Amino acid sequence: MEKRRMECPALPPGWKKEEVIRKSGLSAGKSDVYYYSPNGKKFRSKPQLARYLGNSVDLSSFDFRTGKMMPSKLQKNKQRLRNDPLNQNKSKPDLNTTLPIRQTASIFKQPVTKVTNHPSNKVKSDPQRVIEQPRQLFWEKRLEGLSASDVTEQVIKPMELPKGLQGVGPGNNEQTLLAAIASALHTSSAPITGQLSAAVEKNPSVWLNTSQPLCKAFLVTDDDIRKQEERVQNVRKKLEEALMADIFAREASQNSDLCMDDSDA
Repeated sequence: MEKRRMECPALPPGWKKEEVIRKSGLSAGKSDVYYYSPNGKKFRSKPQLARYLGNSVDLSSFDFRTGKMMPSKLQKNKQRLRNDPLNQNKSKPDLNTTLPIRQTASIFKQPVTKVTNHPSNKVKSDPQRVIEQPRQLFWEKRLEGLSASDVTEQVIKPMELPKGLQGVGPGNNEQTLLAAIASALHTSSAPITGQLSAAVEKNPSVWLNTSQPLCKAFLVTDDDIRKQEERVQNVRKKLEEALMADIFAREASQNSDLCMDDSDA
């Protein structure tokens, strides 16, 4: 890099301007400009320079690259600000601070007062409505005809739902009801209560609560919970017995193999 440092008459005595010319790279031939204060402090931009000098020097017409005062540049900036439409809008009074405007419209027989600074005259957005996407009605019916199978491709027998669970909606059946309840349990952390509105049976497309499965309102009692716990305990006991029987069968097979090896020896 080639550096050239010179005095800067536009700034107070002792200030120097440095121009660094790049010699390599894609930006070869371009230059960077820096300024040094009398005590050797380096400044890389005009805002830094203005903050340091404060009100002691008017830098409104100072050109950072050439190091000269350019009154014509200041005049152009003022003209640009006057012609800027955004700046013109800023000069207009705020509608919230103006007095009510007296207006007469053709649809009104008498003059009316338009109030623009009313405290409740605000538009509020509902972030919940923006974030949440609308849910399709009866989307659970798309799961009809699908069934689970084991590793041998044998269809697994579906669960038997309690008689207290009754489906709602067009063409409801036990398969759709099971898919709706299973989906609700996996996709929602809210309590599953079913459709609480009684009007959903008359017009489900209007009164259906999409956050609840396609079933009528139901209530799980303590007796239901007790019976389910008994079923779980019975299944676990059968599983434990099957695992123990498998362990004993393997041990017996290993002992038999050892006995045959000893007899051969």
